[in-house]
Amino acid sequence: MKLPLDQKAIRAKCFHPSGEFVKFPNEDVETSIVQRFEQIVRRYPNKIAVHAEQDLINYSELNAKANRVAHAILCRKGASAETVAVLIENDATMIAAILGILKAGRIYVPLNPSFPRNRLDSIIDDTQLGLLLTDTKNMSFATEAATGKVSWLNVDALDACLSMENPELAHSPDTIAAIFYTSGSMGQPKGVMQSHRSVLHRVLIDTNSFHICSRDRLSLLSSPSYSVSLRNLFGALLNGASVGVYNIENRGLGNIVQWLIQEEISIYFSVPTVFRHFTENMTEEKNLGTVRLIYLGGEPVTKRDVELYQKHFARECIFANSLASNEAGIFRTFFIDKASAIEGNIVPAGYEVEDKEILLLNDTGQEVGCGEVGEIAVRSRYLSPGYWRNSHLTASVFLPDLQGDDKRVCRTGDLGSLRPDGCLVHLGRKDLRVKIRGSRVELEEVEAILRLHPAVEEAVVVAKMEESEAGRLIAYIVPVDSHLPTTTSLRSHLQAKLLNYMVPSRFVIMASLPVTSNGKIDRHSLPDPANLRPDLDAPFLPPRSPLEKCLVGIWSSVLEIEPIGVHDNFFDLGGHSFLATQVMSRAHNTFHVKLPLRTLFEYPTVADLAARISEIQSKMVAQEDLADLLTKLESLSDDEAQKLADSER
Repeated sequence: MKLPLDQKAIRAKCFHPSGEFVKFPNEDVETSIVQRFEQIVRRYPNKIAVHAEQDLINYSELNAKANRVAHAILCRKGASAETVAVLIENDATMIAAILGILKAGRIYVPLNPSFPRNRLDSIIDDTQLGLLLTDTKNMSFATEAATGKVSWLNVDALDACLSMENPELAHSPDTIAAIFYTSGSMGQPKGVMQSHRSVLHRVLIDTNSFHICSRDRLSLLSSPSYSVSLRNLFGALLNGASVGVYNIENRGLGNIVQWLIQEEISIYFSVPTVFRHFTENMTEEKNLGTVRLIYLGGEPVTKRDVELYQKHFARECIFANSLASNEAGIFRTFFIDKASAIEGNIVPAGYEVEDKEILLLNDTGQEVGCGEVGEIAVRSRYLSPGYWRNSHLTASVFLPDLQGDDKRVCRTGDLGSLRPDGCLVHLGRKDLRVKIRGSRVELEEVEAILRLHPAVEEAVVVAKMEESEAGRLIAYIVPVDSHLPTTTSLRSHLQAKLLNYMVPSRFVIMASLPVTSNGKIDRHSLPDPANLRPDLDAPFLPPRSPLEKCLVGIWSSVLEIEPIGVHDNFFDLGGHSFLATQVMSRAHNTFHVKLPLRTLFEYPTVADLAARISEIQSKMVAQEDLADLLTKLESLSDDEAQKLADSER
């Protein structure tokens, strides 16, 4: 690889303090995930593999648990290749289930219990599932989703007689390992396939770039239902490192710093939005000295992110920006240290990684020159095999290599330009695909679902990108006749079919959409939505108490909306999980009560949240009164205690 001297120097400092590092060999990419994992188990049987909220499990135990899952699958369905879905929380059981599916020679399809039922049904139908794995906690939801479509298996209730030995099946590197579903332009999610070879090559790049070793502890903040989880899940388990699981959906962002310290995480990975939200609220005294590497990806990394890293992390800690896609894997990395200076607001995508060549193409498919803008295409033999059951889309995105070898070219849909030194600058999307809080969204999919609403004649959705957050979606609606849909009804319609991050935060009603001279919708002429309260089902009611007034102030500041009524739903006002974290953090500091992130999902209006805070405060006062009484009783002599007891009779 041709790296500038400063990049080589920074990368050379990216080692665990122990100095322990074993290079990931190229020949292991031509084996399988299972074979590499079982090698690691033999090498580090007693080392902790997974540390989740309720789980602490070593490599030998994880392997045995995965083997029992594998044998249960083989007993249930025999040895034929098929897809197996996993509907389990993000924990050690989920990880064991994934490994068990791979050991049984199957394709794993990770599902998230938070997915809308319609989306789960769509994925189950598209993958033609052979089996659905779940646990006791999600049994009811899983069996309902599987009814009449696919058989299911509770991994918490496996036969005790199942073998814990490796199944000893042969696995080709070309075998499909997983299918990850992303947003699709026609309202139908599309499945991106990953082979054992493509996953192993991702691990090779990260291992050898970041010098991952068995002494490392890697963070896993994203659900395994997203392909970004491959990096730290297998980056840890295929190197003998530990993976620390933190479920943001359940625990929020407020406790991440304490968790990083407690778990002694050495390698941190997330989308920039998550990193930005928790570091902006950090205090100077927090000791994050164990974190040796921060690497971000999934959306643009800003100069502000670098400044937060340089302010809060140890002098030896290295920062890296990476550019990747589900289809092409990781194809660029940019290293930064405490002395690095960033020009402009956006951090470059960076320099080449092993076995991934970048081409910049114009609309006719010809390469453009240095400094010119073109579509980023990746040339490699380590790309995704394509899209599940969609040969037409596969053929349009993955092109044969004109040089005639076994490589292919993947058109990413991203725009970029190359600097004279080979550094790639990412310039956004070519099409109507955007990244919202690190996840890919096809705007056409959201528009297609919106048009199914009976009161919507036409709809267009745009992404508004802001430096302070990862971006938000704005929907512009032309209603049918005079039937004006409310924000509440539009959100409810979308939430039944789309994931939360795909639901627009604002809805703007228009008489007609602006068009260009050739009749196409002019997205650049759409008006900015005013920071006014949207039209909701709930009538406006001002705050009635000091507590409600204070909460309205917090919501208004975070959402940048006025006025806010006490019966307005936080999410109907455009709130999302990251903004919910800010609200709960400010409420905690103001009212001095412990408020988990899920509280706002359970009590999403000012009135409901105020009532919940009052209830908690009352219990706190009662507990303090009881504690004072017990202290008083403990100070009484036996005679005084007897007299008090007699007086109460």
